Amino acid sequence: MAHALEFSSEELLASDEIEEPLLAGGVRCHGGFLSDGSYVSPRTKFRRPALAAWQDQHRQDFGTEILHAPVETWPGNYPSVEQARLLLRRGVREPIVANLTRIGTVEGFGAMIRFLAPPDMQRFFDDDIRGTALDHLSKGLVEAHARDEAGHGDEAGHDRMWYAVRDIAFENPVTEDETELMLRRMGIAPAGEPDPDGARQRFLGKRTFEDLDVGLEMLISTMLRVLFVEIKAFHVFAWAEELLSDPDLVAGDGEAGRLVSYIRADETPHVEYLRTALTEMRDRTFVGESGKRYPGTDIIGQLWDASLAESLGLLEEQNRAATVAELELAVSSRPNSAGLLAEFHSLAAPLAATEG
Repeated sequence: MAHALEFSSEELLASDEIEEPLLAGGVRCHGGFLSDGSYVSPRTKFRRPALAAWQDQHRQDFGTEILHAPVETWPGNYPSVEQARLLLRRGVREPIVANLTRIGTVEGFGAMIRFLAPPDMQRFFDDDIRGTALDHLSKGLVEAHARDEAGHGDEAGHDRMWYAVRDIAFENPVTEDETELMLRRMGIAPAGEPDPDGARQRFLGKRTFEDLDVGLEMLISTMLRVLFVEIKAFHVFAWAEELLSDPDLVAGDGEAGRLVSYIRADETPHVEYLRTALTEMRDRTFVGESGKRYPGTDIIGQLWDASLAESLGLLEEQNRAATVAELELAVSSRPNSAGLLAEFHSLAAPLAATEG
């Protein structure tokens, strides 16, 4: 049985007993339904109360609030619901299919995080980290996240669940070969074997703190990037639930929209453990490779600002460019393609965000 602040890997990976599994498009997904019909996310039987306990303990010990970036920090989904409705009413499904495919593929990449958490986090900090989310990263938290994103055993995770959303709504619109071509057009290589060593080598040229353990800085940078993707994704969920619940536009009688709502519920513990562990780092003192001490506010503050700027800038621009490229390809052979493109762009919200 778990203590108040200490949990085993088995506990953090444990799921609630369910009455009925979640099936989507014939695929057995993780999670399921309780006897009252409510959906319960996988691996949250102890993870959910653990996160609440660690957050409460941190507030008590440090008197600070948990790091927060409101979803309003990011612009809404692109294309907007209005833009997507325009395309579907005109029979242009390809950009929406491409968006859903990209989301599912990127979700699957989340499993890489399981290779990044060092087994002994204490050596990087001057302060005691027992009874924290930080101390449990390699003791079940990142593994739970990886399994949620990429599945485990015969249960599909978010990558295949987003593909199921796409296939339900658009009645199996693309073959595997077409999916691969689509992803390559968007600059996304389909997931191969995980390559943590290659990722580490690529990260060496992007370092901010030379005296920090390179694996630790890579972990923090990845956690921040994933956190911002997860928070921004709540715009995506709202967009997809609204769009894919409209029986006049898509197939499935709302099933695709419901499936998105289950994925959204699964993402909440990801956001919570990431912001909790990052807060615990911020309020502690780091120990560099040289033995020098560094305030956590300096380390986390600089990396937070850099990652947030990238999320709001470069990554947002890349997503929009990929959508526009798929749209232009889809309408290139249609009569009055210029008129349709002009109408699409006229519905766009201005690209602006308020930092929070």
